[in-house]
Amino acid sequence: MRRLLILRHAKTEPGEIGKDDRNRALVDRGRRDAGQIGAYMTSHALGPDRVVLSPARRVQETWKHLTETLRPAPGATTDERVYEATIHDIFGIVGETPESVRTMMVVGHNPSLHEAALTLIASGDIEARERLRENLPTAGLIVIDFAFDNWRKLHPQSGRLERFITPKSIEAATN
Repeated sequence: MRRLLILRHAKTEPGEIGKDDRNRALVDRGRRDAGQIGAYMTSHALGPDRVVLSPARRVQETWKHLTETLRPAPGATTDERVYEATIHDIFGIVGETPESVRTMMVVGHNPSLHEAALTLIASGDIEARERLRENLPTAGLIVIDFAFDNWRKLHPQSGRLERFITPKSIEAATN
């Protein structure tokens, strides 16, 4: 079995015309949400073996704040392709993962992460799938399980949505 974790970056300052999109920073809520997702991942044993990040500042900051609460905190690599990825780029990045890696994580942006997840998922919790179909919000974490043992076997409709977590769903579960 293989597991793919897909995380959209946390909440950022709004984009502005003429400003470099890559340099958008997290806002306070984004920093808090990233830490909350890291703590959730720790408490549910969702630590990845391999992590690939977009080079955008908001993704790098999301990872920094997430790893303040994720234990153990794995190392991560930055891949330029994640920044303006197409769904095919995401499939390529995941497909390049060494066979020894059981849990792979990609941290990046919509729409490519959302589209990739929707394309990969064939089954799983119906309510979670419906929520995911509507939106992948900032700091949204998608966990997809695959029956294969080699990442090169990744193909559309090959995964099962194990869970879809957002900061709001964590807060709702604790209240």
